[in-house]
Amino acid sequence: MVANNTINFPSKQSTNSQSNGSKIEIKNTIPTLTPETLEKFDVSGPRYTSYPTADRFVEAFTEDVYKQTLAQRRIGGLTLPLSIYVHIPFCESLCFFCACNKIVTKHHERSAEYLRYLSREIDLHIEHLGAGQTISQLHLGGGSPTFFSDDELSELMAMIRRSFVLAPNGEYSIEVDPRTVNEQRLEHLAKLGFNRLSFGVQDFDPEVQKAVHRIQPAEQVFSLVEAARRFKFDSVNVDLIYGLPKQSPESFSKTLSQIVELRPERIALYAYAHLPERFKPQRRIDAYELPAASAKITMLSNAISTFLNAGYVYVGMDHFALPTDALAIAKRQGRLHRNFQGYSTQPDCDLISLGVSAIGRVGATYSQNAKTLEEYYDFLNQGRFPIVRGLALTRDDLVRRAVIMAIMCQGELQYESIELAYMINFKEYFVAELASLKELEKTGMIILEKSGIQVTDFGWFFVRAVAMIFDRYLQTDRNRARFSKII
Repeated sequence: MVANNTINFPSKQSTNSQSNGSKIEIKNTIPTLTPETLEKFDVSGPRYTSYPTADRFVEAFTEDVYKQTLAQRRIGGLTLPLSIYVHIPFCESLCFFCACNKIVTKHHERSAEYLRYLSREIDLHIEHLGAGQTISQLHLGGGSPTFFSDDELSELMAMIRRSFVLAPNGEYSIEVDPRTVNEQRLEHLAKLGFNRLSFGVQDFDPEVQKAVHRIQPAEQVFSLVEAARRFKFDSVNVDLIYGLPKQSPESFSKTLSQIVELRPERIALYAYAHLPERFKPQRRIDAYELPAASAKITMLSNAISTFLNAGYVYVGMDHFALPTDALAIAKRQGRLHRNFQGYSTQPDCDLISLGVSAIGRVGATYSQNAKTLEEYYDFLNQGRFPIVRGLALTRDDLVRRAVIMAIMCQGELQYESIELAYMINFKEYFVAELASLKELEKTGMIILEKSGIQVTDFGWFFVRAVAMIFDRYLQTDRNRARFSKII
């Protein structure tokens, strides 16, 4: 059976002051969340893991700029904790839906060479940062990080610990392909210091798994999650994708029920975007087997209502979490942050990214490494950072980034906080944007107050649409096809 997919939200009230100082209440009618409303507001837009977004990076950003930015962290003697991302591109088999930067190979000896170059890249950073910097967040992504053997993962963590200090209460996570691990491997990950796991599930339906070339029985995932809890991992995340070939609202509802039974601490729910002209593996998917747009909307609506009814908190964008999970707590306390890995509990900090194609953020800059192994290795053989493009943010970029991240993470914005931080008059600086927001307010997504902007519970499901209004680049860009849909 397909779940009841209508969600009602309580009306929020805004208070404005009259001239005599008393308060008047303005009641706002909040729409219900239905397949029809989801479809109505489903437009293309950035995910805002950064602002400006990565498509704005330029090749004119050089290694010298990156070095200067790293050096600036040492000025003053007080440095904030770092976040580190390590990209491990290797996979044993090809998933047809995949749009990640990956290398499909059965030759595990390639990972030993890759480790040597990761060590060189770490050494370059220590040369410019200094040893002993504190890390509060570490994430291994891919590809499949568990393509590495246990010994190789041990070596990688030893390299990191030799150069950095891992904070006691940090978040240390790794993406796990269920097909590449067993109970013993999970125990090894726990001993290495990882406290969060992310399992790529996508869908439990055998026909869907066959259509995307990723066979992994539900029983296997259930067994691994049970083992993860025995080994005291703080949190287990499960990735799901709707819109895959041979999916239907009925079949996906079965997967949703199994996920509720599995009860992971976090769930990431992504929409599949079929772009075979950009991502070669997707050419193996039969477009005629893809569900219709209306079916995708129904799947999303079913998923939202299923997870909310099961007690999950809608954190934002594609993320759900149990009320006791750190991510849900951070949202509740207004401490949610956002980086290239998505929503995070860790304070806003510089991100050092290691490995082929990895994207980092240091100070007021973004940078991206070479996208092929050959180019990545060549840079490091020359003793150079493997950076091929990036961006130095302007003052306007910084102002708009602060606004967009406040909306994306806290769901509200106080004008005064931006005015004090950047010495602007908010209403004058964003006069055109505020005019657009008045139109958006009519949809029930936001409440405009004298002192700021409040995203409603209903609007939180479309928070990207609110953030997009402040995107200066998007305002002049008519070609949004490269972005995913909001929902």
